[in-house]
Amino acid sequence: MADITVVGGGVAGLVVARRLALSGIDVTVVEASDRLGGPVARHVVAGIALDAGAESFAVRGGTVAALLEELGLAADIVEPRPGPAWLQPADGPAVPLPATALLGIPADPAADDVVRVVGAAAAADAVRRDALPLTPGSDTLTLGALVRARLGDAVLERLVAPVVHGVHSQHPDDVPLSRAHPALPAELVATGSLTGAVSRLRAAAPPGSAVAGIRGGMHRLVPALAADIEAHGGTIRLGTRVDDVAAMPGRVVVAAPVAASGPAPGRRIDLVTLVVEQDALNAAPRGSGLLVAAGAPVAARALTHATAKWEWLREAAGGRHVVRLSYDAVPADPVATARADAEELLGVPLPIVVDAAHVVWTRPDPASALRSIVVGETVAGSGLAGIIAHAERTARDLLVR
Repeated sequence: MADITVVGGGVAGLVVARRLALSGIDVTVVEASDRLGGPVARHVVAGIALDAGAESFAVRGGTVAALLEELGLAADIVEPRPGPAWLQPADGPAVPLPATALLGIPADPAADDVVRVVGAAAAADAVRRDALPLTPGSDTLTLGALVRARLGDAVLERLVAPVVHGVHSQHPDDVPLSRAHPALPAELVATGSLTGAVSRLRAAAPPGSAVAGIRGGMHRLVPALAADIEAHGGTIRLGTRVDDVAAMPGRVVVAAPVAASGPAPGRRIDLVTLVVEQDALNAAPRGSGLLVAAGAPVAARALTHATAKWEWLREAAGGRHVVRLSYDAVPADPVATARADAEELLGVPLPIVVDAAHVVWTRPDPASALRSIVVGETVAGSGLAGIIAHAERTARDLLVR
């Protein structure tokens, strides 16, 4: 019998298992499906190997980069091509996102690129609100409640909500402040204002992009983790369903989004990838892509112009363009809807769609009743950086015990 069993073969479970195996622990990973990685997955569209889920990671903290170095993938870490992300407001044309913002929260609400989105009156109201003394307990609010109180509804809904939804697949009202950005609560108290906290965090951020990827796709992380687990004596079992975690012998790490009574509820995310031929996209008219405000004239919540974002993918695509759109509500005809939305958002017709793919992911809700040892998105939030950092801390704690 293994010393520790990890239930769930997503990235969190694999990271924990690898760290334990490297330290000589007899560890077994059991995964109900026929593949590892969860939403870090690969698919082939128009002959191009692409990420079917997560395509990048936040560089904050250096945790993911350190893991990739251990796995021999450090030389393949790549930054996105320079260029702004854009915002599709509820009305009017698309605009570049404000330059000095964090999660859409502006460091200067009176800046021209902020006023262009929220309007002069809302910008002035945001300046007035954030100059007021900080209310005790502000650092314990959700991100949405804090932005609404300090900067007003217009800044929240027109700027912050589209960005946060693109990162967390949730409205800011449902995202705890510490999960949105771990350092934000402390900086808020230290500076006494939300814009001051954003300014400090931006100034302290290392130069370069806030995100990075892996040449060839983030999906390369999964087989690298699995190979290291098995090379150090760990065992991986696919197609092995665990219906009752509590009944399993020995110490168990739960790395699957399951509740005590069965599969955990979650939020469905539909992703549609289009491979198109359109020379007008060579100029990247909307940079690396767009985030979409609620009420905009499209069903998509975000669009990534992947071949404008990643140089390695532009080379692999051979003159074609890869565009990916995400949806909260299931489109009746996913490919036709995505094509129409992409034309609207990018501002160019897409007469030649070479190939398309539609995948569905479930973003699990936060765990409501925590077991003794749980890793993954239910406790660490979305984003590979947070998930991997939490999994590494959990593994270290297990080793100490």
